Amino acid sequence: MSEVGVSANRLELLQIADAVAREKSIDREIVIQAMEDAVQKAAKSRYGSENDIHAEIDPKTGEIRLMRVLEVVDAVENEATQITLEDAKGRDKNAAIGDVLNEELPPLDFGRVAAQNAKQVIVQKVREAERERQFEEYKDRTGEIINGTVKREEHGHVIVDLGRGEAIVRREEKLPRESFRYGDRIRALIFDVRQEQRGPQIFLSRTKPEFMALLFKAEVPEIYDGIVEIKSVARDPGSRAKIAVISNDTAIDPVGACVGMRGQRVQAVVNELQGEKIDIIQWSPDAATFIVNALAPAEVVKVVLDEDAERIEVVVPDDQLSLAIGRRGQNVRLASQLTGWDIDILTEADESERRQKEFTERSQTFMESFDVDEVIAQLLASEGFRTVEEVAYVEVEEVAAIEGFDTDTAQEIQARAKDFIEQREAKLQKKRKELGVVDELAMIPSVTSQILVVFGENDIKSIEDLAECATDDLLGWYERKDGESVRHEGILDGHKISREEAEEMIMSARVAAGWLSIEDVTGATAEEEEAAEAESDEGNAGDEQQSDGTESAPEAAGAAATGKA
Repeated sequence: MSEVGVSANRLELLQIADAVAREKSIDREIVIQAMEDAVQKAAKSRYGSENDIHAEIDPKTGEIRLMRVLEVVDAVENEATQITLEDAKGRDKNAAIGDVLNEELPPLDFGRVAAQNAKQVIVQKVREAERERQFEEYKDRTGEIINGTVKREEHGHVIVDLGRGEAIVRREEKLPRESFRYGDRIRALIFDVRQEQRGPQIFLSRTKPEFMALLFKAEVPEIYDGIVEIKSVARDPGSRAKIAVISNDTAIDPVGACVGMRGQRVQAVVNELQGEKIDIIQWSPDAATFIVNALAPAEVVKVVLDEDAERIEVVVPDDQLSLAIGRRGQNVRLASQLTGWDIDILTEADESERRQKEFTERSQTFMESFDVDEVIAQLLASEGFRTVEEVAYVEVEEVAAIEGFDTDTAQEIQARAKDFIEQREAKLQKKRKELGVVDELAMIPSVTSQILVVFGENDIKSIEDLAECATDDLLGWYERKDGESVRHEGILDGHKISREEAEEMIMSARVAAGWLSIEDVTGATAEEEEAAEAESDEGNAGDEQQSDGTESAPEAAGAAATGKA
């Protein structure tokens, strides 16, 4: 009768292992291993924790075997884990020093406390195995959209049941004013899976730009098939977004494909994002055209690009300023994020005022430099002359061709310009020497007397001092903070030195200082030129492929406006 009871218990043990393995989606072996650990813990509690006890469960019969492990030694120091060679040979004739003997222990009769402890061990081991399985399953799925069911909401965070795991949507990853109740269906982006102290955690987001891109991919077959490509996305979650698209087939309008018949496709995305307004923008390889498109629905009159600083100045009609900027700067901020350029917006009146200011400043400079009256200075400025050097060194005929001027007047003005430059040069050389700047620095390409003075004021007084500089030290640099570029000033700010000229200055100084050879510099330059040529060829090929589908700026802006949802 007792044998039947034992068999039933063994069978029940294996059935429990099978049921847990199925329910938690983990290997049966892991569950049996957890049971062995639980029995082992209970046995140590029964026979003493000083003993080295191992438990084994036969995966076919469910039979439990308990063994005490003893090491064969010359002299016993710990009777619980060691045995002498003589005693060992009494059990096994082939025993030798260093061997391990397994002494079988009688079956364990679990008490209430031991059973409770065993249960805790099994639960803990199974939970650890379940978490590890969950981590392995989801660690390579970042960047995917997943569907789940809301289990609960805690302090604004949403706990989501994924069926074979659990994930969290943090408060900041939800759309504003979005709330969920138990049992609600939820779609979100898996943006991070990582091991934490409490186990693997799956983090979901509904605010990431990638989430919107994947929603469009699901709704627009042309995007899924690669015919239409999403180039960039900028979002103000829950309020407004801009998405830039381009078609790889000139016969397909990318904006129209994303909008869909009667706006059905874009509306499906809008509904999923709780009414977030979406502007669909035609992407263009030309930065100016793309930025004009991105500022839609505002009209743009003129753009001025500063490619080194990745900053663009946009001129709009006076009545379009508020539309271009958007409420709380939303439109221009999203356009900046979408294009990767910092955008400054001016009205036509602002630009006219600035041009007038520059004209006045140039006229004043010419009046003081040439000792001429205001009319002559303004005539020079209105003809496009910007600096004293331009007036001094152009052909005399160009100056004489100005209305009201003749050759004698032009020669006199140029003579005064050259005299002014010589006097200024003498003053700068004197100051440069007072600052202790060596003559050799004047031999470096693009280094003027004004720059020598600036060097001296910034403790660059020798060839070695300049050789130690980096290009950013001379020209300044931009640092991205909170989606905006913050500029750090350089030593040569305001001197209109290009990055290539600054690099040449530094490399020439390093050659002059003996740090590099001319071959090192020319070799590096040749490699850079080859790489630049290859990149240029690729860009030209891309332009040729897209030439048929490129729109002019006003047309593109109109297309973008029609894509607004």
